[in-house]
Formats: sequence, structure tokens, C-alpha cells
Amino acid sequence: MKILKGFTIRFFIFFVLLSSCKQEEYDPFQNIPKDYPILKEVLGNASKYQVQILYTQINRDVNNQPVFETFEFNLNDQTYFYPASTVKLPVAVLALEWLGEQNVRGLSKESMMVTDSVRTSQIPAFTDSTAANLMPSVAHYIKKILLVSDNDAYNRLYELLGQDYINEKLEGKGLKNTVINHRLSIPMSPEENRHFNPIRFFDFDGQEILEIPARETETVFSVSGKPDIGKSFMDGGKLVEQPMDFTFKNKYSLSDFHGTVMRLLFPEKFQSSERFDLSEEDRQFVLKYMSMLPGESDFPKYELPEYYDSYSKFFKFGTGKEPIPAQFRIFNKTGMAYGHLLDGAYFVDFENGVEFFVTAVIYVNENETLNDNQYEFDEVAFPFYSELGEYLYQIELKREKERKPDLNALRIEYDAKILE
Repeated sequence: MKILKGFTIRFFIFFVLLSSCKQEEYDPFQNIPKDYPILKEVLGNASKYQVQILYTQINRDVNNQPVFETFEFNLNDQTYFYPASTVKLPVAVLALEWLGEQNVRGLSKESMMVTDSVRTSQIPAFTDSTAANLMPSVAHYIKKILLVSDNDAYNRLYELLGQDYINEKLEGKGLKNTVINHRLSIPMSPEENRHFNPIRFFDFDGQEILEIPARETETVFSVSGKPDIGKSFMDGGKLVEQPMDFTFKNKYSLSDFHGTVMRLLFPEKFQSSERFDLSEEDRQFVLKYMSMLPGESDFPKYELPEYYDSYSKFFKFGTGKEPIPAQFRIFNKTGMAYGHLLDGAYFVDFENGVEFFVTAVIYVNENETLNDNQYEFDEVAFPFYSELGEYLYQIELKREKERKPDLNALRIEYDAKILE
């Protein structure tokens, strides 16, 4: 009996140890190979670079439906970072949702949208020289946002929707760690940013079909916790030796950013209340311009050498000037400001059946001074994205999958060429 009892105890201990080994979770961000020196350096100094990463692997079931498994590195949705131009993506999508709610005959994303001004801080927009018909529209603004991250285009849609609509809609969809409360690249007080321009829409015959008066919000949307960044900042050419306050700047957590991209690619995987309320035509419109390269656009026209393929495609391709091979498509949005570099993407390789989501933020500001344009983007941030994208791509190339995905639905016809 004593021998049996001892054997039973030893077997139990062995079973527990074996079970714990089996349950040990795979972590793709551990033991980065030396082939990725910048990635290894950044992940090894996560606090310095304030890096956060979300990576979602995709497996397909017998019906080609996706099954997700997400891995995170240093994720904390309460840790503030400046989201820069990434906030343009949800605002662009919400503009399409807003149009669909108006139920106005003749109103569409192609309708002419004329923005006026009633306050000295506001800027009107009566024409758009980059449009084929020289007229602004929601559709054309979205193109410019997704192709080259145009600031003015974002500001126009922000003025159309207003803070109340934007923030209430996003929170209602479960994107609860987001605050959008200002225009971009325009020095404007929080109070002025709560005022929105009058706007009119016209049909193609020049007949007015909808008028929206000047508006303002009484709600003060701000980032909780009084976040600040850095040790000093430049203001009007003068050094202010204190951290910069971001209480009235935009916030867009990494989880919300990652979730936005996933909602656009696979809306059926989310509850109806969490989805963007878009027609399939509008969803395809967004995906087209999220993945289009600048040189594939006719209107607006973006040409070399300024607008190379990876102009806004950081993962894997970094700042390389070579053409991106046609087998790849990256559905994404990027951001870059105050030492932060961000990218959120659905990455596809049609030739090898590779697909995955990845979203990341990195902060590179060695001297901890903001607005001095001395950030380590070229030395650290862009190489980090290039190596992270390549590293995850190689994982996906080698990862065994029970079924190869059918990605034909993502083969989109672009303006300047067709992806074969």
C-alpha cells in the first residue's frame, strides 16, 4: 500500500507538471531572433519605447469562416499615447454611416459638399482641385484620408459629424477607449473645436439637397487622468520646460484601433450593435482605398517620387522605395506625430495564402522634447515596423494551417490597374 501510495503521488506530480507544460501559452514576442535587431531592442526596452502590439492569427473553418487567436505585447488601453492620424479611419467610416441615416433623396457620398464658416477660426471649402469635377464630397475626402492621410479631408468630416455624433457612435459600438475632440494641423482651442461649420450638399445639377447649420456641442470630451508626455515642448519657438498636456487631445486605444480594422474586414464576426452600419457597397469602398497604393489612384493623383508604394504601408515594407509586389495587399491606416508612429493593418499575401491582423504603436523621443522635430523615426520607428511586419509574415509563412484561406473576395479592382 505504501509503494502504491508513493507511486500515486509521484504520478500525480508528473501529471500536474505535464499539464502545466501543455497549457503554457505560445508567445510570439518571446525570444526574437537576432535577425531582427531593432525589433529585439524595442521589445527588450518596452517601457522606453512605450510599445504596444496586437497580433491576430486567422484560421479558416470548412466554410472559409475565420477563427481568430490574438496575441498581445505590453497592451494597456489606459496608457495614453497620441493616436495622430489613425483617428481618421473611424471618422471616415462614420461619415458613410451618417449619410445612410439621413434618408434624403439624392444624397450620397458623391454629392457635392460645400463647407462654409461663421467663426474666425473656421476655414471654408467651396472647391477641391484634386477631384475630377473640382468639387468636394464625402467620397473624395475619404479617398484622400485613406490614400495619403490628408488632414484637411479629416477636418471636413469632423466638422460634418461633430464630437457628439462621433464619440457616442464609437462608444455604442464597444469602442470605449476612444475620445475624438479636435481638428488636425490647425491651432485651435478646445472651445473652438467644439464648434462645427455650416455645410450644404448639392446634387449634380447644382440643386441644394441638404443644409446643415453651424453647430456646437455642450459636452466637454476630454481624456481622463490628465495625461502628459515628455519633459518639455516647443511652443511658438520657445521651450516650455514641462510635460505637454494631452487632456484635450484625441485618444484611440490600440484595442479600439485593432477592433476597427477587424470590424471592417469581418463585420459578421461582431454583434450587430458593434458593427459599422454600412451598405456592402460602402464597406467595399472603404476597403478599396484602405488597400490602394498612391500610384493606383487617378483622382486624386499621387505620383513618384513623393508618393511611393509604402508611403503609408509601414509593416514589412517600412520606408523602402521599391514597388510592393502585387501578391501583397495591406488594408491599413497609419499615424505619425509627437514621436509616436502607429499602424493598424490586415496583411494579405494572395500567392501564399497568408493573412493576419497587426496593430502597433511606438514612441521615439530620446530627448523627451515635443515639437522640436527631433524624433528617431528613421533610426528606430520605421525599421521597427519593417522588422515586425517581416517577422510576423515569416511566422505566418511557416505556420501549419488545416485549410488554406480563399482570399478571392479581397481581389479589388483599382483605379489605375487591376490586381490579377
